Amino acid sequence: MKACLVAFHYPHASHREEFIARVRRVAGIFRRTPGCLSADCWVTDEAVASTVHMESAEALDSALATVMATAGADIVFDDREMRPREIHRLTAP
Repeated sequence: MKACLVAFHYPHASHREEFIARVRRVAGIFRRTPGCLSADCWVTDEAVASTVHMESAEALDSALATVMATAGADIVFDDREMRPREIHRLTAP
């Protein structure tokens, strides 16, 4: 069953471009993990969204572990963001 992760990030305006670059870099790491169907960065006026589509929930779990090990602390919430992230994990019916 396919799995998807959608996260909305709310960077302060002064960190917006840096944050977009961070999300794109992490999307690149996801794309290199087994089972990744796509990983992208999307923007609105107030948010940066990241989407990851995987072949399975297990592949998503494995990819998240890889991203944590590779990207390290640069993917955790910090003071460059003005409010907590909204993260949604979805599965295809």
